[in-house]
Amino acid sequence: MILHQEQHFVGDLECPGVERESEFTMAFQPIVNAADRTVFGHEALVRGRHHESAAEIFGQVPPRSRYRFDQRCRIKALQLATRLGAPGFLCLNLLPNAIARAEACLETTLEVAERLGFPIGRIVFELTENEKIADVKRLREVVEEHRCRGFQLALDDFGAGYSGLALLAELQVDIVKVDMNLVRGIDRSPSRRAIVKGLVRICEDLGAEVIAEGIETHEELSALRSLGIELFQGYHFARPAFEALATRPRRGLRRPAERADISAHRRIRLGTAVDRRRVPRVPRGGRGDVCPLRVPDGV
Repeated sequence: MILHQEQHFVGDLECPGVERESEFTMAFQPIVNAADRTVFGHEALVRGRHHESAAEIFGQVPPRSRYRFDQRCRIKALQLATRLGAPGFLCLNLLPNAIARAEACLETTLEVAERLGFPIGRIVFELTENEKIADVKRLREVVEEHRCRGFQLALDDFGAGYSGLALLAELQVDIVKVDMNLVRGIDRSPSRRAIVKGLVRICEDLGAEVIAEGIETHEELSALRSLGIELFQGYHFARPAFEALATRPRRGLRRPAERADISAHRRIRLGTAVDRRRVPRVPRGGRGDVCPLRVPDGV
């Protein structure tokens, strides 16, 4: 399923070294709802201008600038997603310890989204598990302070990092993203199926949605669907698209409706009781860049 191509670029901001906007950009990987064959949203992933990986880019960032650069990545993602007319939810990675730092807090990202006209109700902050959280209490306080703004909160790479179930118990999250190490070969692994089955049940009790990451085969997809998971991300559907979106396929998938129906995605919550009565609008958006995307027949 080949999609139309159109180039869009984001202007530079004046920053030194690798933190210059001209030194990095974003790729977008779709998250697919296999139940209704729509694109649920996209995750923004940092890339170098010459397609360098996120690890290569972060490896060039001095430790003292790590959280400031993390913030610049979110700003870059919002700028590019806005210009591309990204539909559905936009997942932005967030180093948990950055929240306690004034120059890289949630409020900065939310202010940029407002200036760009990007609906905050469509932002998903993904707390990565690749660093140990220094102050869980402070993290919870900051998140709770800002939840009234209406963004979604996700735990990324669940099952592969520092916190796992302990952080899930401390934070009211909307989404749990199962790490690819639990997904890989799950169709052949009774132990992985048992672990993921238990996680799905926990998330149901907590009112959180589950996204399975790193899907590469139809067998993995089928096994995960049998456990009740409907949202997926991985090469089986599409690779991350460099400065591009996987949208409007010729057949097989539909764009999200003009008004996003949160209930159609099961238990995705908004931050407050007032927010739960609102349904975030999903603009039609521009065409943007596109890349190959497919939902295999029979899923």
